[in-house]
Amino acid sequence: MANPLEGKTVLLGVTGSIAAYKAADLASKLTQAGAKVDTILTENATQFVAPLTFRSLTHRPVVTNLFDLESEEAIEHVALAQRADILVVAPATAHTLAKLALGLADDALTTAAIATAAPLMVAPAMDAHMWEHPSVQEHIATLTARGAHVAGPASGRLASGLIGHGRMLEPEALVGHIKLVLAQSGDLNGRKIVVTAGGTQEPIDPVRVVTNHSTGKMGYAIAEAARDRGADVILVTATTNIVTPINVTSINVTSVAEMRTAVLDSCVGADALVMAAAVSDYRPTQVAEQKIKKNGQDGGMTLEMVKNPDFFVEVPAGVLRIGFAAETENLLDNARAKVDSKALSLIVANDVTKEGSGFGTDTNQVTLIDAAGEAEELPLLSKYEVGHRILDRIVELLK
Repeated sequence: MANPLEGKTVLLGVTGSIAAYKAADLASKLTQAGAKVDTILTENATQFVAPLTFRSLTHRPVVTNLFDLESEEAIEHVALAQRADILVVAPATAHTLAKLALGLADDALTTAAIATAAPLMVAPAMDAHMWEHPSVQEHIATLTARGAHVAGPASGRLASGLIGHGRMLEPEALVGHIKLVLAQSGDLNGRKIVVTAGGTQEPIDPVRVVTNHSTGKMGYAIAEAARDRGADVILVTATTNIVTPINVTSINVTSVAEMRTAVLDSCVGADALVMAAAVSDYRPTQVAEQKIKKNGQDGGMTLEMVKNPDFFVEVPAGVLRIGFAAETENLLDNARAKVDSKALSLIVANDVTKEGSGFGTDTNQVTLIDAAGEAEELPLLSKYEVGHRILDRIVELLK
């Protein structure tokens, strides 16, 4: 299954807010992601951004009034409404939210909102006191009750100088929300997928740890891809610097013991577990209560280690087990051995010494090996695309 934005038509409504400049970035990101973006600007929006900006970014129609005599279609805003897969109003001012909630249709945008059968998503942007006003909250409640998706607002510094809620979400976050709405018809809708990510850490003393080079990018990409296919996703993650994808439940852990507890708890009622995390095989036998000091200028340190238990075998029966094998040699032999020892439905094997593959990269080249030992070598892909290829297999296994 492709990116949920691929080939979809997003009708973007832009209203009169200083945050309108972010809408141009949003239109660009949606276009780059494969969506067709049609734009409707309210009259007030044109005071902040020019229609030509959106036409240049999307190469698609831009409507600014109800009746455009230059349009090839008699009533263009209605035509845009009918072919839209989703209507996104970003930014959505208090005034526009009120009109949408009341069903008013006195401009091209609100008329299109009445004319479309597509789902509605609004990204509020206004002063904090305006956002907190009872009338605004009532309009939000009305729209939510009708099935509209409300994205934000975030808290931060506002144009008025106040600090509070009312700031429109950043375009990257809005893309995630749009994917979430479109994913409701995905092939993993109603499924629960647990994904692990990152490298666990085992303490030596209060300052030092034993860990590995995993950054968590692969696990986060799988979690995002599963979200984009409609799954209920739980991400059990070791420490990373990556922002959790929208609508993904994140459980933060540090050690293998913490990851074990979180994974086994999360797997109750789950359909599949994807163990993309780099789990520490060993931990120090003893953890010093205080920082270990240097033993003389030339002194060394011997660290005694004990093997961590493999909790993969404790995963409840009925949960598909998808493993990872990050290897530096004998890739297929080592991966096939793990398939048998861990009773895996699928293992994702990759040679971390290859250029563009492994830890810290945005791409990966992997080989998928099933329970029968059959291998499928994939080309170098983005980790998000690799995530979808893994999920393609999961979809087939779940059938």
